[in-house]
Amino acid sequence: MSTLKNRYLSLDVFRGMDVALMIIVNSPGNGDTSFGILKHAVWNGFTLTDLVFPTFLFVVGNAMSFSMKKYEALGNAAFLKKIFKRFAIIFLLGYLMYWFPFFEDGHLKPIAETRIFGVLQRIALCYLAASLLVHYFKTKTVVIISAIFLIIYNIVMVTFGDLTLTGNAVLKLDKLLIGANHMYHGNGGVAFDPEGLLSTLPAIVNVTAGYLTGKFIQHKGQNFETIAKLLMVSAVLIVAGFAWDLIMPFNKKLWSSSFVLLTCGIDLMVISILMYFLDMKKPGKWTYFFEVFGRNTLFIYLLSELFIITLAEIKMTGTTAYHWIADNLFIAAAGGYFGSLLFALWIMFTCWLVGYIMDKRKIYIKV
Repeated sequence: MSTLKNRYLSLDVFRGMDVALMIIVNSPGNGDTSFGILKHAVWNGFTLTDLVFPTFLFVVGNAMSFSMKKYEALGNAAFLKKIFKRFAIIFLLGYLMYWFPFFEDGHLKPIAETRIFGVLQRIALCYLAASLLVHYFKTKTVVIISAIFLIIYNIVMVTFGDLTLTGNAVLKLDKLLIGANHMYHGNGGVAFDPEGLLSTLPAIVNVTAGYLTGKFIQHKGQNFETIAKLLMVSAVLIVAGFAWDLIMPFNKKLWSSSFVLLTCGIDLMVISILMYFLDMKKPGKWTYFFEVFGRNTLFIYLLSELFIITLAEIKMTGTTAYHWIADNLFIAAAGGYFGSLLFALWIMFTCWLVGYIMDKRKIYIKV
């Protein structure tokens, strides 16, 4: 536990909005009757839901712009110890989450079949890489390296495979290094990990973009000039993303370079708007709902995943508690689409309530 540090309100609200949407997206009562806007693009393409994870990485980088000064003041050795420790804890939490509940039919689930990479693991890897970049290189160099990452990734993807589910370079490298049994099998049973090792390379850019944005705001201040410049960069990135889409389509599962530019551009636009309405204006009390999520982000996300997994593991009359509650309480009352959404909102509000109690008690869990 730690005492909450003062931050820009826009950062907490932005992060809170993203976590709330992430929980809703991850817990549909019935995936077949979810509204299209709450589904990922099947392969190529882009939906609102596809923005959730890259935004999470963006706000990780944004928060880094506040914390890195404190870490760097500790000295190089202490800095490295801090970021590697944080990397290890987040990665391990992600791995244990996929292994949970650890036992099946009275036996320990085999480690040989446990997924290695995933959401928290990607956050950990991107955090580590971005931290090292911004620590050892100047801002201009970080921008150049980030651009090189996107270009190299594009070259590797078209040189060592195609852009299909079964023929891409991300899949080939993961199979070579970790094996199919350690990969995600949610794409029609095909072993392919949307958080694979190779596609982590362009995802690092989402974190460095968030860091550079936060650093720019702190240096220039919260004013109209700052917002105007951020919006101009946002427009350039979005246009560049659409141009790159002609060569390498938007694809969240492959984390294509065009996808990175588009999502960074949108995130810049959103944080600019939030900064104006929340940090430069008086926002009112509505922001507190999202601040609760934003103040215990990692804990609430992990709680939501464990809550969903637990409900899916509890057996009830030929089904699971997850589907029984969704079908008999929400979908039966409100129909397929709205019932599925209400179930997801129930999961989200339950997690918010835990976060609310923690916030009132000044409990903030950090790693």
